[in-house]
Amino acid sequence: MEKGSSSLVNTCSFTGIKPFMADLPYPPIQVRGKNEAYANLLSIDYCGSVSELSAITQYINNENRISCGNCSLAKTFLGIAVAEMMHLQKLGELIVLLGGNVSFTAKYRNGSRKMWTPGYLTLPEDTGNMIRANIEAEKAAIEQYAMHIKMIRDEDVDAVLERIIKDEEYHIMLLKALL
Repeated sequence: MEKGSSSLVNTCSFTGIKPFMADLPYPPIQVRGKNEAYANLLSIDYCGSVSELSAITQYINNENRISCGNCSLAKTFLGIAVAEMMHLQKLGELIVLLGGNVSFTAKYRNGSRKMWTPGYLTLPEDTGNMIRANIEAEKAAIEQYAMHIKMIRDEDVDAVLERIIKDEEYHIMLLKALL
């Protein structure tokens, strides 16, 4: 801007934003024992194409792009992003307890490894398509968690994944209401 001209300011205040989550407690973050195969499955939920890291980044990007024009929707996106951050943190704890590490590399059963990339994101320009893309991402996450629950035979890990699904279902409900 030229000297002496007025500044542009985002007047949307994000003070006090809390995670948008189902009103249910989380089970303890614990595992029955070390299991690298389970840690690898959770690494996909942590930072694969359908993952908490992708969800956080997509929601934050959406919030950044609309906060000056649609504060209410931006706050919803940010509240969901904060919930996804909590999921990422819980998955990271489980991965470490299972004997894995959180390197932002998803480890697949076929032996391939893929580092997280922003190419995993869907970033439409208009808000309606942003909301629809977020709904689809939440549905894909639920489907992936359900598949991983069937593969993991650790009740403690499965309980955490089942609880995360409750939040993802809540996010879909919120997003559908916004449409």
